[in-house]
Amino acid sequence: MIDQRTMAPQTMTAAAGAADILGHVQSVSGSQATVGLLDSAMSGPNRAGITVGRFLKIQTSKSQLVGVITEVSMQSSPLQNYCAMARVDLMGEIVEAGANSTFRRGVAGYPTIGDTALPLTNKALRIIFDETDTSAVSIGSLQQDSTVDARVDVDEMLNKHFAVLGSTGVGKSTGVAHILSQTMKVRPKLRIFLLDAHNEYHRSFGTHADVMNPANLRLPFWLFNFEEIVDVFFAGRPGLQEETDILAELIPIAKANYNQYRNTTDRPGIKRPEAKNIGYTVDTPVPYRLADLLAIIDDRMGKLENRSSRMIYQRLITRIETVSNDPRYAFMFERANVGGDTMAESISQLFRLQPNGKTMTIMQLAGFPSEVVEPVVSVLTRLAYDFGLWSDGAVPLLFVCEEAHKYASADRTAGFAPTRRALARIAKEGRKHGVYLGLVTQRPAELDPTIISQCGTLFAMRMSNDRDQALLRSAVADHGADLFDFVPSLGTREAIAFGAGVPLPTRLTFPELAAHAIPKSASYATNAGIAGENIEGDFISAVIDRWRKATMSQHGTQDEQPSFAPAAAPSAHADAPSLQPHQPAAAPQASTPIDATRLSLLKKPISAPLDNPLLRR
Repeated sequence: MIDQRTMAPQTMTAAAGAADILGHVQSVSGSQATVGLLDSAMSGPNRAGITVGRFLKIQTSKSQLVGVITEVSMQSSPLQNYCAMARVDLMGEIVEAGANSTFRRGVAGYPTIGDTALPLTNKALRIIFDETDTSAVSIGSLQQDSTVDARVDVDEMLNKHFAVLGSTGVGKSTGVAHILSQTMKVRPKLRIFLLDAHNEYHRSFGTHADVMNPANLRLPFWLFNFEEIVDVFFAGRPGLQEETDILAELIPIAKANYNQYRNTTDRPGIKRPEAKNIGYTVDTPVPYRLADLLAIIDDRMGKLENRSSRMIYQRLITRIETVSNDPRYAFMFERANVGGDTMAESISQLFRLQPNGKTMTIMQLAGFPSEVVEPVVSVLTRLAYDFGLWSDGAVPLLFVCEEAHKYASADRTAGFAPTRRALARIAKEGRKHGVYLGLVTQRPAELDPTIISQCGTLFAMRMSNDRDQALLRSAVADHGADLFDFVPSLGTREAIAFGAGVPLPTRLTFPELAAHAIPKSASYATNAGIAGENIEGDFISAVIDRWRKATMSQHGTQDEQPSFAPAAAPSAHADAPSLQPHQPAAAPQASTPIDATRLSLLKKPISAPLDNPLLRR
């Protein structure tokens, strides 16, 4: 007796060749099919391709259905000529139109019982992945066949946002660097803004990127909205209600006073305009002088008779002065009392609007005071969206956020709420204004699910946490979500790509970058450093000197050596490492403390050439 399920249409068998047949369809359910695997296939030349994660095709009367094997098991009650069963998720189909064959996602016609299952050949893989669209770029090679490029449609990836997810040490940064480099090749006019949480991408993009950090950033304090500036003044702690109420009332007055008298040489005394005539809100991004704000607060305090009320104003004045005089905040307050509307200059510098060939900004966050990182990220994210909104998307911008779970936590009580809202706004509405989002995180389960669900293309690298995998499954609508079962066993630089940007959910390998382009922090903490050498006193003195200067005011550091500096020994600091992560500066002379120009350079005008090695990062 012949089992009808072992029979395939003669034309299909003849075309394929009996030796290539893997098996036949045993059952069909929704987007899945069960294939009975023949004894001859399991012992033949195609045996290596009959395993999870591999593609195969099912020949129907109208097309070739493409599916991925998600499970293989022994036959519990063996049928004639079958030794195993495979569960296949149906992904798309190859349709022949004359002499040409094209691939399309989705299944128009389902297989029937007995249809033949065949290996997906190199030619068929190229039909699927070798897209001729000018927006498609290669981001690696297929794990099933390394001779076939894994390609991504850049337009689809950008328009629907993307995310790169994976644990530490799996090659996530390498993958991000390669994706961005390839994107820049096909979209040379796209601006890219990368938040570099660990200062590791400076070496990956060469002359195409401008590296910014606290030393060369100019971000005026008045560009911060009310929530952001309050977070700065209160060092990341919740603001006291009495003091924030004072700021909410007086900041618009300071803005109105500056705008009214900015073109006069003689500034009049403090004037309190009528509330209805101010014209500004506390969040309006217009300049004002910090000295004017402090003078208004002081004037208001002088009119109070109650001592406890005056103390509230005095504490607020002290708080503002403490932060604004801290040299670590020079990127915000260096021209706080000079004035000048530099918003256009700041926007142009941040988002590379100057026509000098560089289209990418790498914002190194590791050098910022920890208590101000989140408000800085908030204002940068907000400015990116608002510029796209008010420019009607004239300058497309990709905003890439490393360590995204820190700034948009799933826990609503954690992190800085304005940062989460700013990222969510780009995720939900940014594409309408030419602002696209790229998220990079090692803990997707800790990332706001509303934001990650807006990412239409996902690159999932190795992760072992069950919560992370569960979140990914819930965020992916693709039929190939079963491929997430393979995530814990992925190798270094391997990823499973899903979504609108790729033809099929597939396992791919990012290429190995050249040694000079691999993202890597140049600090001692990430390499052998000097652990194997004798640590001399000069090195420790250099560290302490650099440590102290980071929190010193500029007075007494430019023209004279601080009293705590070592005595003028002939070799003081002469042999100490410069400790700079990029181009080390020449060793200072005996009479000059190491890194002596660091704070003075922060005071240079924004237009001054950055010719110091400390700023060439």
